Amino acid sequence: MTTSIAGASGTFKLGGDLEVNRLGYGTMQLTGDGVWGEPDDRDEAIAVLKRAVDAGVNFIDTADSYGPEVAENLIYEALHPYPDDLVIATKAGLTRSGPGDWRPVGRPEYLRQQCEMSLRRMGLETIDLFQLHRIDAKVELAEQVGELANLQQEGKIRHIGLSEVDVSQLEEAQKTAKIASVQNLFNLTNRTAEPLLEYSEKNDIGFIPWFPLATGKLVEQDGPLSQIAADTGAEPSQLALAWLLKRSPVMLPIPGTSSVGHLDQNLGAAELELTDDQFEALNGVA
Repeated sequence: MTTSIAGASGTFKLGGDLEVNRLGYGTMQLTGDGVWGEPDDRDEAIAVLKRAVDAGVNFIDTADSYGPEVAENLIYEALHPYPDDLVIATKAGLTRSGPGDWRPVGRPEYLRQQCEMSLRRMGLETIDLFQLHRIDAKVELAEQVGELANLQQEGKIRHIGLSEVDVSQLEEAQKTAKIASVQNLFNLTNRTAEPLLEYSEKNDIGFIPWFPLATGKLVEQDGPLSQIAADTGAEPSQLALAWLLKRSPVMLPIPGTSSVGHLDQNLGAAELELTDDQFEALNGVA
């Protein structure tokens, strides 16, 4: 029986009509080193995805470039046929030539091709949230977003999102299509996207913070959260995620891990309610 631990994080309606539990799961860490190739432990990767859904996670973020293709294939293997309420968000617009190498390509024909391939790999008729992984400086933004709008009109995409943008780019994109979400680097010690978060709040746009745990530096034993964690009895990772959830009602953290144990630990943040004093103390971490 499914237990909705993630449901304690509250909900948000992507695009105004697609309700998800705010604490989701990101699949980037399921792949090999450098986000390249197959996972070291495929069985554990499958178990992580199954456990996430069993615990009430109904928002999973992935990308065609994770592996590449590996993460999307794992999602299909672990979860298809999908629960009715599961929202899968994927991305296109970054190409790979090896571990740690990421290169933007936003030509309309490429974005269309990648959308079609993601639909096929994950066994979907419609992608709930399709995000432009990076803006390609060599292609007009209106052409990139315009092709996603075309795919949306064809029923292949439900909602459109952007990744790593600023407010001016978001406003420019909105001239071509409705933008349901943005995904930017944001965590306790990196808040350069604050203006984008504030804009998102005012316009009911979902804000998906990537690297919500600052790739582990925040949660090291002697890291900046260790004392507050000792005082509260919570794990540092849970505090970092609980801070994000309290920071804004449009915040949709997607902590990733390749371990069921770490997944369960992260999900504990959904049930952690910070006091205002604790929230302010965490604000001072930066």
